[in-house]
Amino acid sequence: MKINHTFALLLFSCLFITTSKAQDLTQKFDDIVFESYKPDEPGATILVAKDGKAIYRKAIGKSSLELDVDMIPENVFMLASITKQFTAVAILMLEEEGKLSLDDSITKFIPDYPTHGKTITIHHLLNHTSGIKSYTDNENFRDFARIDKTLDELIATFKNEPMDFDPGEAFKYNNSGYILLGKIIEVISEDTYENFIENNIFERLGMTNSSYGNTSEIVKNRVRPYEQNDNGYVNASYLSMTLPQAAGSLTSTIDDMLKWQNALTNNTLIKATTLDKAINGSTLNNGEHITYGYGWGEMNLKGSKGYSHSGGIFGTSTNGIYLIDEGIYVIGLSNCSCKDIGAVTQSLAATAIGKPFPTMKDVVKLSEAKMKQWVGAYEFEDDVIRHIFMEDGQLKSMRESESNTVFDIYPLSENRFMFKDGAIEYKFSKSANGKRETIFITDTESVGKEVDKPKPEARKEVTLTNAVLQPYAGKYQLGPNFNVQITVDGNQIFAQATGQGQFEIFAENETEFFAKVAAIKIKFNKDTSGNVESFTIYQSGNETLAKKME
Repeated sequence: MKINHTFALLLFSCLFITTSKAQDLTQKFDDIVFESYKPDEPGATILVAKDGKAIYRKAIGKSSLELDVDMIPENVFMLASITKQFTAVAILMLEEEGKLSLDDSITKFIPDYPTHGKTITIHHLLNHTSGIKSYTDNENFRDFARIDKTLDELIATFKNEPMDFDPGEAFKYNNSGYILLGKIIEVISEDTYENFIENNIFERLGMTNSSYGNTSEIVKNRVRPYEQNDNGYVNASYLSMTLPQAAGSLTSTIDDMLKWQNALTNNTLIKATTLDKAINGSTLNNGEHITYGYGWGEMNLKGSKGYSHSGGIFGTSTNGIYLIDEGIYVIGLSNCSCKDIGAVTQSLAATAIGKPFPTMKDVVKLSEAKMKQWVGAYEFEDDVIRHIFMEDGQLKSMRESESNTVFDIYPLSENRFMFKDGAIEYKFSKSANGKRETIFITDTESVGKEVDKPKPEARKEVTLTNAVLQPYAGKYQLGPNFNVQITVDGNQIFAQATGQGQFEIFAENETEFFAKVAAIKIKFNKDTSGNVESFTIYQSGNETLAKKME
């Protein structure tokens, strides 16, 4: 037999190049994951898929700290609010079967629900515009979170609460709406929400390791959930899984979640036109577009269009991203509400499409003269003013805001600079008339043009003693299933939101603090006895009160 050595050599070369590229991509993925998760801590399972097939599958950390058990890709996690995808698709399946219309009033299926004279539709429940008060906003939520409730008992905890606004007038993320969707599924199917999802979705798609999160059942490879406080990692607060129900009760694995995404992509459960309604946002009564559709929010990552949803529940943080044109799916499941799984999945998705976020390894050295050429004030389309200035040999950025927070920016080239986490960049240039301008790059791009405006003073920090700071330590509720843990170490104070990384806050005086990682101001509030009862957070022109829970 005659062998074509030239052909064999070319074939081997192509195989070697392809394998090398795959190994290089795997190393880049590993670098991103290992930056956030460590082997001896609560961890995560991560999957990246291209065109429906896994190209990266990783487990890191411990599924049980007490038993010293390593995480494996087959581990089962609570999905938290990713559950809403399944609830939304179940409703859309019923719509396609002609059993409901999204314009139906909810009283068609729940006749005794008090709507305060308003017409609340299924559409309003799906896209969080109903105005119904979210039961997880209840300041006593943690008190009854340990108590099993029937679905009707759960609905009774919020149905008589005053509405936040008229249906369709505003968007406010709302767990109560998805509880009512679960009730509608039960009324139409004459079965439980649990059975409907397991029989019509999980079994149909072969999601054999997915189920309703019943804590009394033995579930192989189920992880232990953890939280973090001043003393380190602790077991997560107990939550009766009768409470999240259709808003957050399901459990799954990264492999099963890929089956789920493939079913969506291939229109196995619902038509493409039906899915479009879910993933392309929606509108308010006044025609204003909102990015939340039905169970997903729109996203734009480095110019790539997609949809995503995150989840956070006691001791769990989850995030899933799908980029439509590139066919990239990233799912991350973590057994601790102490780290930002969303940032990890975004970075993985950006890397998978060949547009990775830069890191400090990409920073180059520039002379002060080259950096100073971009010093000045820039005004953007949304009337935001950002100031670029030099201080102690470092180029810095300050956005005029409540906090006037200053950030270091680092050169990637002579005209391109990044913030430390790599997710935000500036790209500077000069127009034909010699005026400077910059593109501010996040998920979208906005153009800033040079203006003649003096830089306001940056916030000045003061040092407080541990005795002054210690009373602020504790857990504060900022939103439904969204808490902020305040910790104190010596004369430093830190904040950490559910599913996000810890960051330091700096004192202006004894009650007012600001962050340097974002334009955030925090004011701690005390009662008449001098006890800390809450804090108010100021960000992007909004004020939000967070009550102290522990």
